Amino acid sequence: MIEMNAISEKLDDTPTLPVVRLARPYFSMRNRAGRFCWGMVSFFLFRPTLRPLHGWRSLLLRAFGARLGKRCHIYPGAKIWAPWNLECGDDVAIADGTEVYNTSLIKLEDGAVISQGAYLCGASHDPDDPDFPLLTARIVVERRAWVASRAIVMLGITLGEGCVIGAGSVVTRNVPKGAICAGNPCRVIKMREVPSGI
Repeated sequence: MIEMNAISEKLDDTPTLPVVRLARPYFSMRNRAGRFCWGMVSFFLFRPTLRPLHGWRSLLLRAFGARLGKRCHIYPGAKIWAPWNLECGDDVAIADGTEVYNTSLIKLEDGAVISQGAYLCGASHDPDDPDFPLLTARIVVERRAWVASRAIVMLGITLGEGCVIGAGSVVTRNVPKGAICAGNPCRVIKMREVPSGI
């Protein structure tokens, strides 16, 4: 039997992905123009679509640089900040109300599920600097991991294969393979067996 306190302590010591401090202006004119164009396409062609039209929405995202695998289910109510910073494996689901704030790459591996209202937050600000410069870092959600409704995943985080993030949790540390976590800040509740080859 694994001691839960030992797991939580290990979680706290796990390094996150590198954080990049952006200089002003934070985003180039090309980036801003791309986001403006994507906003128009999203408003008129992505968001009003019927829920089963996953192929059409995937086509639009790919047209703006997203790298998507097969059978991705990205629902019309999902908000993708920058499609060119989104990478999805096969059978990924991003539900209505999800917000993907991907100033840096957000990678969702095969079978990852992001439930309604979840927020993948790829940026923050440095509270120790009076100018609050923008900080950004990647987020990786590994194979078959599930981020439940209204959970928040902060920048630089890796969610391990097959882990489960409970509804309303706030993830500020990396999560190991097979961990079931909940709370604010997110803590390991128990471990689950992750079958090989899922």
